Amino acid sequence: MARSLGSWLSGCLLVSALGMVPPPENVRINSVNFKNILQWESPAFPKGNLTFTAQYLSYRRFQDMCKGTAKTECNFSSLSKYGDHTLRVRAEFAEEHSDWVQVGFCPVDDTIIGPPRMQVEALADSLHLRFSAPPIENEPETWTMRNIYNSWAYHVQYWKNGTDEKFQVTPQYDFEVLRNLEPWTTYCVQVQGFLLDRNKTGEWSEPVCEQTSSDDTTPSWMVAVILIASIFVVFLVLLACFALLWCIYKKTKYTFSPGNALPQHLKEFLGNPHHGTRLFFSFPLLDENEVFDKLSVVAEDSEGSKQSPAESCGLGTLSGQEPPDSIAEEEAPQAGPGHAPAPTSTSQGDQRGKDGPGASERSPDPELAEAGLAPATSELALKS
Repeated sequence: MARSLGSWLSGCLLVSALGMVPPPENVRINSVNFKNILQWESPAFPKGNLTFTAQYLSYRRFQDMCKGTAKTECNFSSLSKYGDHTLRVRAEFAEEHSDWVQVGFCPVDDTIIGPPRMQVEALADSLHLRFSAPPIENEPETWTMRNIYNSWAYHVQYWKNGTDEKFQVTPQYDFEVLRNLEPWTTYCVQVQGFLLDRNKTGEWSEPVCEQTSSDDTTPSWMVAVILIASIFVVFLVLLACFALLWCIYKKTKYTFSPGNALPQHLKEFLGNPHHGTRLFFSFPLLDENEVFDKLSVVAEDSEGSKQSPAESCGLGTLSGQEPPDSIAEEEAPQAGPGHAPAPTSTSQGDQRGKDGPGASERSPDPELAEAGLAPATSELALKS
């Protein structure tokens, strides 16, 4: 009160003596989270109400930010966050004005870090904390102070409600868990922003108090037992499902495709051990000294396929030497067309009877030889 009265009296004396407008007093910059406000106090001026003009230096020239305002503050939040800025303000009355009052300002260094926002959740004997850095003025909502400062961290302090002993932690992320707290106890928590590289702290948030509860966590051994029991039950269920599907498959297959089964009387016969032994010994044993005869089968070709005399002779030579009777039969038709051939089938049959079984194998049929058909033989083994 005395100070303001003294400044008012000095202003009156200055105005009365020199006729000048007094400059603004207590000029300062107030910056929180890059919201930059230039503030001042109006000097005592008996002639009337003063107006003010505030400017900032840009490329070696001063630009007006607030002109002819009656307020005692001006918002400079649109300035760049980096670099040094020069601000100035003066008082004006009609055509008269005071001298400029100038201040320097660097937003990234001089701005005050506001209190972060915090959420607290009590779970059993712990407190789960989530933080969010304060937003920046004239920027999107997602743009916070953490995006400006790379060394951003948090200072957290907590204490039991009603006591003076405080505990501190410094998390570098946006969450923290305070563990091993006393159950059924109320704890209060505060947080502030902290810059590690600048060793600069911000403002504390309002205390948030939450009460813990009892530790109801399940022991690890019980979790292991429950897990093993669950695996065993799942295994039994899968095994039962597999067995059921197998039975359904067998029943369905027997219903739609019963398969070939032996007759009942044959099953009874084979089921009797005495009959089975008799069936086994009823088959004759193979004798290595058994003698087999050869049987030749002659197959006739079609009459149209005649062989040349050379081929006939070759086949005759291969099949063995013909008897004289067959030669005589071949020469007999040459006597003349009116002469009938002599019957030779009886003599040939007698001859074959005299010669025995082997003669039928060696001499082919004379009629087939006369027709020029080649004998084709295949040997079959007959049991003697």
